[in-house]
Amino acid sequence: MPWNHEDLVLKALDVGSSLGARYVEARYHRHSRSSLFSRNGEVIGTESSVSEGIAVRVIANGALGFASTTILTEESVRKTVEDAFRKAQAHSKLVKKPIEFSQERLGRATYEVNEVKPFTNVSVEEKVSYLFDLWKNVSSSVSTARVATLTSWIGESVEEKVVANTDGAYIKSRIPRLSLGYNVVVTLPSQGTIQRFFSHGASGGYELLEKWNVIGYLPEDVRKFEKIILEARSPPTDRPVDVIVGSEIVGLMVHESCGHPSEADRILGREAAQAGKSFIKPDMLGEKIGSEYATVIDDPTIPGSNGFYLYDDEGVPARPRFLYKEGKINEFLHNRWTAKLFGVNSNAAARAMSHESEPIIRMANTYFKPGDYTFEELLEDVKFGVYIKSYMEWNIDDERWSQRYGGLEAYLIENGELKNLVKNPVLELTTKTFYSSVDAADKNLEFYAGTCGKGEPMQGVPVWFGGPNVRVRNILLRVIA
Repeated sequence: MPWNHEDLVLKALDVGSSLGARYVEARYHRHSRSSLFSRNGEVIGTESSVSEGIAVRVIANGALGFASTTILTEESVRKTVEDAFRKAQAHSKLVKKPIEFSQERLGRATYEVNEVKPFTNVSVEEKVSYLFDLWKNVSSSVSTARVATLTSWIGESVEEKVVANTDGAYIKSRIPRLSLGYNVVVTLPSQGTIQRFFSHGASGGYELLEKWNVIGYLPEDVRKFEKIILEARSPPTDRPVDVIVGSEIVGLMVHESCGHPSEADRILGREAAQAGKSFIKPDMLGEKIGSEYATVIDDPTIPGSNGFYLYDDEGVPARPRFLYKEGKINEFLHNRWTAKLFGVNSNAAARAMSHESEPIIRMANTYFKPGDYTFEELLEDVKFGVYIKSYMEWNIDDERWSQRYGGLEAYLIENGELKNLVKNPVLELTTKTFYSSVDAADKNLEFYAGTCGKGEPMQGVPVWFGGPNVRVRNILLRVIA
C-alpha cells in the first residue's frame, strides 16, 4: 500500500519502540527553494531545489542515535530507525552519563503561515522586471561616483514538517519565506569605494516586496554612499565620546554577544572545536552583565518573522526567552537534553536545518528590548559624540567577548544635533563594556534578516536580529586604517 509522510513518521515511532528504544523521534522535513540572480540588471542565474526526507533520533542504553533517509517508503524508514538504534547501542559504550530528556508538556497542533500574495502568483518575468528596475533606479542615482556593480537576488522557500515522538508530540507546520538581497559597490577611483551587502527575509509571500520598498530606498542609500566618499571626515579618536549605536549594529551585537554565548550546548563546550566557546559558565545565571536597560529577548513566536515557529523540533511550545534581563544573565537557550542537565524546562530552542540534520540549540529572533526615548531624545543629551547607523564589517572572538564593528553611515553629534558625515568609525569593545555602557534606548524596534550558522556538519537556519537605537557613554572610537 502507498504510504504518505505522516504514516511514515508514525511508523518510525512504532519500529523504534518495538526495538526497545526508550525514546523515539521522527521528523518529516521538506524544503523547496528557488532563486533568481541578477547583476547590473541582467539575469546571471536561477536555481531551484527540493530536499525531502525523514530524520530519526532514538535513545537506547543511555545513548542518542541519529539517522535519516530520502527514500520515503516503509522499508526504508524501518532500516533508518534500525540504523539509529544501532548507533545508539554502539555509542552507549562511550557515554559517561546517560542521555536523558526533560519532562515537558509537548504540543499536538497544526499551524502554517499564509501568504497574502503566494509565490505561484508571481511570474519569472515579473521578478526579472523587478530586478532590472532596481538596477535602473540605483545606477542613475549618483552623479560624481558610479555604481560599479549591483548584484541582487530574490529567493523563495517553503519549509514543511511533521514532528512526532513517543513522549506525545505531534506537530505539523508549513512556513513559506521570501528573501531579497543585494550587494552594491559604489566607487570614485580617486577617493574610495564603498560596498554594501544587505538582505531582507521574512515569513510570508510577495506582499513583502512592497513592504521592504528596496526600489524606493536603495537609490537614496547609494546617494548617501557617494556623499560619504566625497565628504566624510575622520571620527574623533583622541578621547572617549558618547555613541548612538544604530539598530542594525545593535541587532548584530545581541545575536553574537548574547544569543550565541547563551546556547547551553556551547556553554557546556560542545561547540568548542566548531564555532567556539562561550564566556558564560553554567553557574553565571544572575550575574550582572550590563546596565538596567540591557534586556535581550529571543522570541520565535513573532508573526511574520524570519525565524518564526510555534513548536520546536522536539515538540516543545515556543515562547519568548529573556536571555539578559535588566542587566543580568537570566536564562540560557535549551533543548530537552541540556534542560535536563541544568534542572530546568526546555525553552524550545531545538531546530534542525533539514532532514539530514539533528535538532540542535538555535536562536530564532533575537533583539534588544526597546526603551522609552525617541531618537531625538537620545541625541539631546549628547554634547559631543558619533551616531553609527550601519556597519560595513565586523568580527568577534571565539568566546563572544571582544568584538569590533566598522561603521558605514555615521555622523558627528554636536550639542544634540547631527552634523557632518564621519568616515570609517570603529566600535571596538567587550561584551560587558557595551551592555554596561547603555544608558538609554529608543522606541524604534527594527529587525534584520540573516542565516545563522552552527554545528558540524554546518547548519544554517533563518533568523532575525534587531533592536532599537541605543546610547552608550564614554567610548573610545577607532578608525578603519
